[in-house]
Amino acid sequence: MIKRKIFTSESVTEGHPDKICDRISDSILDALLKEDKDSRCACETIATTGLISVMGEISSKAIIDVQEIVRAAVADIGYTDSSMGFDAETCAVINMLHAQSPDIALGVDRSLEAKAGEFDDGYDTGAGDQGMMFGYACDETPELMPMPISLAHKLARRLTEVRKNGALPYLRPDGKTQVSVEYEDERPVRVSTVVVSSQHAKEAELDKIREDIVKNVVDPIIPADFRDSEMKIFVNPTGRFVIGGPMGDSGLSGRKIIVDTYGGYSRHGGGSFSGKDATKVDRTGAYACRYLAKNIVAAGLASRCEIQIAYAIGVARPVSVLIDTFGTGKYDDDKVKDAVTRSFDLRPAAIIEAFGLRRPIYSPLSAYGHMGREELCAGWEKTDLVEKLLSNI
Repeated sequence: MIKRKIFTSESVTEGHPDKICDRISDSILDALLKEDKDSRCACETIATTGLISVMGEISSKAIIDVQEIVRAAVADIGYTDSSMGFDAETCAVINMLHAQSPDIALGVDRSLEAKAGEFDDGYDTGAGDQGMMFGYACDETPELMPMPISLAHKLARRLTEVRKNGALPYLRPDGKTQVSVEYEDERPVRVSTVVVSSQHAKEAELDKIREDIVKNVVDPIIPADFRDSEMKIFVNPTGRFVIGGPMGDSGLSGRKIIVDTYGGYSRHGGGSFSGKDATKVDRTGAYACRYLAKNIVAAGLASRCEIQIAYAIGVARPVSVLIDTFGTGKYDDDKVKDAVTRSFDLRPAAIIEAFGLRRPIYSPLSAYGHMGREELCAGWEKTDLVEKLLSNI
């Protein structure tokens, strides 16, 4: 008997209140790294009507203008006029950043193992916190991501593209997308429902908005071979969406962690990414898990793979590594795990070096997902570990 299910994932545009906050946090991190590659940063941002507040801990030799960085990020997103409900020039910006705790720095600067003399190879940075991270990959799309979140991100990027290039000039920065995919025996066979909601100018007519978004956003993105006459499309189903952005809802960095990863198709450790430098394993460990899962699938060792790793604060080596191929693996999962641990060093400093994570690369990742971003040449999206994995299996 064929097993059927429908799985749904959502994405949001860069003008969504939470994503504005992620963009600001990562823009501050990038500014610090541009001047001092060893900067430590844990920056959180909140936004509401007419106000942005930045808070958290930093340790850096860099001198940055937080006000300028915040306003530039908001303006680039598209909030440049009070008629949109938020304006980069006139919003208030409160800076509450302060120095990082020296207690945390003690464990990060030199790991427990390095202090005990277990190794002295330059990779002696300890994990910046305890926690568990997950990574996932599957062969449903060319970038080896689950199809629902892949299509939702593409719709959200397209929504922003047609706004910024003038094709649909009445659109505003805030927006959300959602895609439901029907599966048969764990393989995607059709898109059952598409939902697109976009903020718009008050004079725009609903029928025109719906027609334009179907033609310019949905049709170019949803593949023809996954569409049929029963596919449902909902565009701005509530009707009007004039009040949006921080005027319509408060924003908070780190609140879209499922959008940032796999759309709920894989488990999540709970830690957010934006505003955190690479010593924070919430970010670095999740990138490493994605890299390893993707290379396992790319090597043909499995068609689906989820990896969990866990760290203790101040300790370099992970305290656990778990691999699950959901019965699709060519080898026992423990054998795949052994190949992984022989092929890739999971100490934070080694991950940082492998992916070049001390560079100002984070702002573009703050919207449309951190995983599957091959167009950004993200180091964790490379499949350059395939041969090594195969030789160690």
